[in-house]
Amino acid sequence: QVQVVESGGGLVQPGGSLRLSCAASGNIFHIYVMGWYRQAPGKQRELVALFTSGGITNIADSVKGRFTISRDNAKNTVYLQMNSVKPEDTAVYYCKADLYAQGSRRDYWGQGTQVTVSS
Repeated sequence: QVQVVESGGGLVQPGGSLRLSCAASGNIFHIYVMGWYRQAPGKQRELVALFTSGGITNIADSVKGRFTISRDNAKNTVYLQMNSVKPEDTAVYYCKADLYAQGSRRDYWGQGTQVTVSS
């Protein structure tokens, strides 16, 4: 059974930093894309950053220059380094893995981790 698990959320002051981790586990044959999305109260879920298996990254304009996505292929893990955070970064951050497992390709979502930026 495939699992996607996030960690690292919490309360951080404006201008501070936080690092999120997301690990995919199980009988995974191949991961095509792994990335981070976020959803603030009353808003739609939006892309923050993602990494493709070909090494391509896509980072939202709203976080470009402040957030960095990286990966550890051996651990099926992606990280989101959040620097210079702002109150508008407050949201539940979700990890999504587009992967092939158990005979099919589909998206797997984590349970989400809360990030709150406040003084």
